[in-house]
Amino acid sequence: MKKNVIILATSLLMVVLFMVATYLYNNQKAETKTQLAAQNNSALIAEHSPRKGSPAAKVTIVEFLDPACETCKIFHPFIKDLLKKYPNKINVVIRYSPFHHGSDQMVAILEASRKQGQFWNVLDLMFETQSSWAINHQARPDIFWRHLTKVPNLDLKRLQQDMNDPAIANVIQQDLVDGKRLGANKTPTFFVNGKPLPSFGYEQLMNLVNSELAAHY
Repeated sequence: MKKNVIILATSLLMVVLFMVATYLYNNQKAETKTQLAAQNNSALIAEHSPRKGSPAAKVTIVEFLDPACETCKIFHPFIKDLLKKYPNKINVVIRYSPFHHGSDQMVAILEASRKQGQFWNVLDLMFETQSSWAINHQARPDIFWRHLTKVPNLDLKRLQQDMNDPAIANVIQQDLVDGKRLGANKTPTFFVNGKPLPSFGYEQLMNLVNSELAAHY
């Protein structure tokens, strides 16, 4: 009996120590992210970054995303809902982190569609159809291309030409460099008024957004 008590006590102690270590690690990780964001504030938003919402909004959400990222797809409706719920209070800025193979071409499609004023429609379509063209963690722009016929008034011939614009590669490279400086090594990575999430999750994002809304309105 005494031996069993010792084993149980030892097991409980190990669990407690693990929990404390995890807590300290997560705190240190969150602190590191906060420091990186504070030290590299200029890397948050680039002049070329797509934006949606009110330019006068006092709360800005910066999202580093990959069109082939399943979690980005899951979060996309939540971001759209926030823009609808707070139309004059929130601004969303998109940065690219095309980590999946082939995602750079998906970004090229987005940037080319942007020249026709269709960026957000095409981004919506990418996430809506993602399961058909993102296969085994690889983006298949050739498959997605078929879906583009669903976008009204989108000139596909012009789109194909604009995708070859060398400036697009520069946009992607700049976003990857800025993302690295900010510690955005996974997608999606969010910053709200320059502040990173303390830990990843929808609730954490909502809490930070609500905190910034309360502070500025």
